Amino acid sequence: MWTIFTNNLPMFMEGLGYTLGASLLALLFSLIIGTVFALLQINPNRIARIIGRIYVEFFRNVPLLVITMFFYVVIPRLGIPLSGFAAGSIGLTLYTSAFIAETVRAGIQSVDPGQMEAARSNGMTYVQAMRYIVLPQAIKITVPPLGNQFINLVKNSSVLAFVAGFDLMYQGNLIASSTFETMSTYAIIGVLYLIITLPLSYGMTYLDRRWSGANKREEA
Repeated sequence: MWTIFTNNLPMFMEGLGYTLGASLLALLFSLIIGTVFALLQINPNRIARIIGRIYVEFFRNVPLLVITMFFYVVIPRLGIPLSGFAAGSIGLTLYTSAFIAETVRAGIQSVDPGQMEAARSNGMTYVQAMRYIVLPQAIKITVPPLGNQFINLVKNSSVLAFVAGFDLMYQGNLIASSTFETMSTYAIIGVLYLIITLPLSYGMTYLDRRWSGANKREEA
């Protein structure tokens, strides 16, 4: 297995770089988009709530591969060229943002409604109260489930292999087909994915414990 790794190190590293790039892009934009649609779902405006719910239900219930293939196959036929990496990253972002929207929405609704009422009674607008009072508390509450979504995002980035996204799985498939060392190749890929996901998992656990401890001290 070590020989397979050293002989194909450039390909493994290239794949790892593309996987990290797609994961970081999707993580950033899915968090932003997911938060926006979480806020839409609890907005006092009925039309905004409907728009938020349609978005979440659509992307949460359509397979990630179908979304990715739509951007890889259909969109270019409309005159908008997209590389496999771009199509995969967009699909990953939209798919993950729907789950993040539900996670953030649940976090917001778990905050005591009295927080919003108190902020409004002190002269804050709805947007100000949500931004400065409710949302920061909700984010702290949702750290564990958000961490799970981010880990799933990294693992789901393997969808890029289906659209020539040059990610870790794509490079692994090339190496396995050329060396016939299937078991060793995919074992290496598994280890490389663990190198990405384990620090993320421990980091989220650390943040959860730190913020939970801070909340207990504030309550005391």
